[in-house]
Amino acid sequence: MSAATIVTALIVAAGSGSRMGGDLPKQYRLLAGKSVLAHAVDALAGHPRIDAVRIVIGQGQQDIARTALVDRDVGHLIIGGAQRSDSVRAGLAALGDGIVLVHDAARPFCPPDVIDRLLDALTRGDGAVPILAIADTLAKGLGMIDAMVDRTGLIRIQTPQAFHAEDLRYALGEVRGRATDESSVMVAAGLKVITVEGDTMLDKLTTTADWDRAEQRFAAAMISRTGSGFDVHAFAGPGPIMLGGIEVAHDRGLAGHSDADVALHSITDALLGAASLGDIGDHFPPSDPQWKGASSDQFLSHAASLIRDRGGAIDQVDCTIICEAPKVGPHRLAMRHKIAEILGLSLDRISVKATTTERLGFTGRGEGIAAQAIATIRLPS
Repeated sequence: MSAATIVTALIVAAGSGSRMGGDLPKQYRLLAGKSVLAHAVDALAGHPRIDAVRIVIGQGQQDIARTALVDRDVGHLIIGGAQRSDSVRAGLAALGDGIVLVHDAARPFCPPDVIDRLLDALTRGDGAVPILAIADTLAKGLGMIDAMVDRTGLIRIQTPQAFHAEDLRYALGEVRGRATDESSVMVAAGLKVITVEGDTMLDKLTTTADWDRAEQRFAAAMISRTGSGFDVHAFAGPGPIMLGGIEVAHDRGLAGHSDADVALHSITDALLGAASLGDIGDHFPPSDPQWKGASSDQFLSHAASLIRDRGGAIDQVDCTIICEAPKVGPHRLAMRHKIAEILGLSLDRISVKATTTERLGFTGRGEGIAAQAIATIRLPS
């Protein structure tokens, strides 16, 4: 393999994931606070020998994929086809030559040493796949055993699977029809596929029991932490105001160096506090002119990224907005949606409430707005 060879991870995420149940495909469901797809991306993007990660999604999944990926650098989303082979062809068409690691989005855990073994093995063949030996007794039958199957020489094939992109393109062009993975296409085209040691961490999430085991794996390795945040801004000048990430009509605006969004500021501080990462002023000093008038979703997104960069997950955010006016109720759902979008979380993990101080204090006198927030996260123990 040339030192200049580009290595691209191609994650196939176009499936419907129907065996898991529910309307949401399994690659977009949350696992330990972030989507399964995001876990798969992070595992591959973090490997020093992988230059880029690209994703193939199903038609109509663009919005949900962007939400699941938050701000991860995966280039443009590639639209796949009805069959897996169609999706892989679409992915390859968007890539240049070099090495491609084709991976299932439903395999969120990818040990880095498996990637090393795959890339090293490509010097000896046209492709390389991770495998596991079969330890269980095998048989044929449904409801009753019809016949036993000799397991000698049988193996389980996992992903990611590594290929020279031009060889995989050739194989897909030669072999038509449905294929469960790329190694079967390569072998059918007469190409040499090397096997390397796989890992049980690469097992695919297929059933509810698989999902429960994955959750338990995270729970055993992480500890829960809670942080609180509080912010205040005075009314000044004409409206509207930014509140909870959306524009809200009001006859007066809010004074602040940024857009003065008290809700997003309090949530940002709660997240930073939970991770013991200081406060919003440490990361975005009001004395720095680059943050003058800045949109507060940048602050919140930054706090979330810091937590995820440490291998953490955000579980829940609860924000209470304190003011006499404007009325928050009509805008609560829109705020929840926006906060969920910024954080890459499902709506049921975001709570926005409102209260007044019964006309007591500065908020009661209509001089400004306050917000307090609590965030629960998990970080590796």
